Formats: sequence, C-alpha cells, structure tokens
Amino acid sequence: MHLVYLLIPLFQPVFDPSAGAADWVIAGIIMAGGGALTVIGGLRPEIARWGSWVPLAVFMVCTVWLNSGASVLIVYAAVIAARTESRRVAFRLFVAFTLLLFVTIPVMPVEWPWRLWSVLPSLLFTWVIGLAAVEEAERERTATELRLRNARIEHLATVTERERIARDLHDLLGHSLTAVVMRAQLIAADPARAVEEAGEIEKTARDALAEVRTALTGWRQASLDRELESAKAALDSLGVELVVRRDPGLVLVGSTEHELALALREAVTNVVRHAKARTCHIGIHREHGEVRLVIADDGVGGKFREGTGLTGMRERVTALGGRIERMTAAGTTVTIAVPLEVAM
Repeated sequence: MHLVYLLIPLFQPVFDPSAGAADWVIAGIIMAGGGALTVIGGLRPEIARWGSWVPLAVFMVCTVWLNSGASVLIVYAAVIAARTESRRVAFRLFVAFTLLLFVTIPVMPVEWPWRLWSVLPSLLFTWVIGLAAVEEAERERTATELRLRNARIEHLATVTERERIARDLHDLLGHSLTAVVMRAQLIAADPARAVEEAGEIEKTARDALAEVRTALTGWRQASLDRELESAKAALDSLGVELVVRRDPGLVLVGSTEHELALALREAVTNVVRHAKARTCHIGIHREHGEVRLVIADDGVGGKFREGTGLTGMRERVTALGGRIERMTAAGTTVTIAVPLEVAM
C-alpha cells in the first residue's frame, strides 16, 4: 500500500501538455527503480544501507532534474533508514535528506510555484512518516530484545533446574544406595546376618523410594534429626562409633536446615564409602556469628578429587552465603558454616 506514492512521478507527464514519450518512460523508470529499491530494503534489512536507502537518495538526485516527482524517493529512503539504523543516525539522515531536497529545488524541471508543491509533501512526509517509522522500529527492537532476554532466562532456568535435580537425586540416592551396598557386603561376609540385614536393606530401599516420590512432587524437606538417625544406622552397621554434639535449643529455619541436612547426608556417605574410620564426630553449634556443622572422622584422610556430591554441597551452601572447609591431615574434617542471620 505504501508503494502507491510512487505514482507521484506520473503527475508531471499527466499535467504537462508538452510531455512526450520520453517523459512517460522516465516516470516509469523512476517508479520501477524506486519500487525495486524499496522492496529490497524491506526484505533484506541487513543490506538496506547500501542496497536500498543510499541508492534511493542517489537515484532521486539523478532523476529529479528530469521529473520533479522523483523527490518522493527521499521519503522511502527516510523510512527504510529509520527502520534499519539507530535513532540517532536516523535523525541525522532526516536532516541530510531535508538539505538534499532544498539543494535539488533549483534543478527541478517545473516552474514556480510547482517546484514548491513538489518539495513540500516530500519534506513533510520525510519527517512525519520517518519519525513514525523510528518509533515502530524502536518498539520492534525492544520486543526482540525482550524475547531474547526471556529465552535466555528460560534457558538459564532450565539449566539451573537440571543441576538442582541432579544434586537432589545424588543427595537422595547416594546415601541410601551406599547403605544398601554396604549391608549386602555384610551379608556376603556373614551369612548368619542375612535375615536381619535383608530387612534393613528393604527398609532403606523403601525409604529411598519414598524420598524420590516426595522429591518429584516438590515437597521434600530434609531434617537434621532424620539424617542423624540415618547416619547412626549406617555407621553402626560398619562398626563406626558416632558421637554427636548439638547445641540445645538451636532451631534453624526450614530452608537452611534442609540444605545442612543434605550436606550432612553427603558427608556421612563419604565417611561410609572412603574413610575406613573407627569414630565419627558430628557437631552442630553456633560460633562467631555462624551456625557450623562439623563432620570429623579418624579415617585414612588424604587428598581426594572433589566429586559431584561435594561440588553440589558447596553450591548449596554458597547459595545461602555460607562456606565449606575440608581438611584431610588426620582423618577428614568437613566444616559447613552458614551466617547466623540466614540460619535462624
């Protein structure tokens, strides 16, 4: 519909009694060339500068001395520039196009006041339609940026959720499956304990299944008390003495207790798997403006590569503004510290 204004070059041969075939051909060339360059600018915005609005401006200068209606080409150049250039560049081009129109007035092939009537509509539309195109282009750019930003946020949220699910599954199943494996090994070593350990294996497996189901519904909440009980059962089965020291009256907020409980589960699982310890000490207390969870064993210690469990534990605690320290000089000691204002 916008291309209808390209009919303006026809006005000169239509209203000029002396117009010949050449005038009609020139008008046709202006309309065809202007239409082609405008379509290129609309379909290929990436080449609009040198493939559309610059050629349109040059084409206008080259033909306006033959047909004053060619001045309309500058309006199409302004609109395409407004849609493909930045707002600042577009305003500068509008000024340049305005000056270009005034410069071409003396070479137009019609007499006064028709020259003025040829320039004024193009001048007016350059600014009116051009400014409208600038605003529309800004809205489109904003909408595009918003879509990209939302897509980026959705992607990051998906990645974060996948990492959370991976950590949760590891925290949920790592301890339970380790307990199952250890009890199965006990059965192999002492068949007389088969019935007792088989019952414990079934109980552990059922508990793990219940936790997975609860986690999938989004309502899982780990508890320090439950994790301490599980830790005692797992360590007792290996003959490891558990000593727990906990500040009386220490009540934690649900989110912090949940993360500390999962950290405790991971730390105890590592003791069961790797420590070969005789004693494990667990302390939960307040100290220097922090709530500290300390898990210490007298096992083999040594430096081990940080695995998925400890990495997930570190990510969880860091999200609370806390920190994790791990020392392996004599046995292994893991200290999880969370700021008091977050924990209580």
